[in-house]
Amino acid sequence: MSDASLARAMGAPGRSKGKTPVSFFEFWPGWLFYAPVVAFWALKSLRYGSVTLPSLANPRIEAGGICGESKNAILALAGPVARQWVADFVGFTTSGHRGGNDLALARAAMTQAGLNFPVVAKPDMSCNGVGVRVVNNEAELAAYLAAFPRATALQLQALVTYEGEAGIFYIRHPHEAQGRITSVTLKYAPTVTGDGKRNVRDLIAADERLNAVSSLLLSKIGAKADAVPAAGERARLVFVGNHCRGSTFKDGLNIVSPALTARIDEIMRDMPDVYFSRIDLRYDTLEALREGRDFKIIEFNGSGSEATNIWDPEMTLGRAYKTQFFHYGESFRIGAAIRSRGLEPTGLLKLAALWWHQKRLMSAYPQND
Repeated sequence: MSDASLARAMGAPGRSKGKTPVSFFEFWPGWLFYAPVVAFWALKSLRYGSVTLPSLANPRIEAGGICGESKNAILALAGPVARQWVADFVGFTTSGHRGGNDLALARAAMTQAGLNFPVVAKPDMSCNGVGVRVVNNEAELAAYLAAFPRATALQLQALVTYEGEAGIFYIRHPHEAQGRITSVTLKYAPTVTGDGKRNVRDLIAADERLNAVSSLLLSKIGAKADAVPAAGERARLVFVGNHCRGSTFKDGLNIVSPALTARIDEIMRDMPDVYFSRIDLRYDTLEALREGRDFKIIEFNGSGSEATNIWDPEMTLGRAYKTQFFHYGESFRIGAAIRSRGLEPTGLLKLAALWWHQKRLMSAYPQND
């Protein structure tokens, strides 16, 4: 199947046959959408005798990745096979006071890791793309570090130039020889193509999906809304691929092939004791991804991650909840299997402390791209 055919099959923006540019629940308040998920989690907690049992689904990750996990520590789990598929990165911690030697620390870390500009700067502990920014030179890095919290870990990662972006959910039970891909999300960043006449604001208004999320985009891009892209120029409006920031998510499960499954399984079996994870990656073409080649992993998410294909505009509410219940149910099952080996899940008080610490840090991070 050609890349163009795959794109059509996936309903890429501008080609979708969907009836609406957004699902009717896509922008519900979080408390409303997640109320049934919380109820489901509570029922599973009663059945298994533990609210935090999914913290054992990835026993080498802090709290299993429910919250408060370190991105650097997770990537450091990668063995030699997995490592070649991970974008180059380095982690370090800012100095304890303003005016410290953060830039010198960053330059030394980048040199040690063989990184060159541009790089992606991101907090070591965060979610939903908070604090993530592309830095193109030392001046931009210095500005980012100056706005970053003190004595706090962050990550610098090579900017992957592949245009495609995807989230692949992988599950393997401890007794299984091979895992499986249970969800694929293809992410399309909000992008406009210039005609040399209209500004970005007008181009957004002319696109059905972008116009529907224009309040998100215009508040983010500021003065860029008045720029007039040249004819044929493609302008990506935000960097972080998040549906809450205007990206379009499409259910891509039907691109899964034996080759892709084998490749992802090969990688994940070289991530010790990681059984439940959404893998965020960038890829060259859909055809290449289907063949299990030409992609780089940006990060691995743990038990707190969700199968993001639920945010496909054509997703029904019933299917969305069915997907949520399946995945979180699997995290409890894996946790129970690990607990039977004698390990104990993270305590509820510790998990609450991790959540509060992460929440406090996220409020202090620099603005993301």
